[in-house]
Amino acid sequence: MITKEVKISNAIGLHARPATFFIQKANTYTSSIWVEKDDRKVNAKSLLGVLSLGIAKGMTITLVADGQDEALALEGLTALINTGFEE
Repeated sequence: MITKEVKISNAIGLHARPATFFIQKANTYTSSIWVEKDDRKVNAKSLLGVLSLGIAKGMTITLVADGQDEALALEGLTALINTGFEE
């Protein structure tokens, strides 16, 4: 299991459209992936779970991956977040 902290930089955070892109990307990996914010941890492959965290611009989240492609998963999701979801 590996973890990585990532700062959200896009204008609207992980809401609606960006969250959908994030979940779609997470679902391309076989590893179990979670998003942690404050004291909450949700499945990164669940749209309702990710939206329930209320992740806004400037917040730092922790990505947690466990499985065969865990390193690739965190690299790919971090890269997606760092692009600002092309907004």
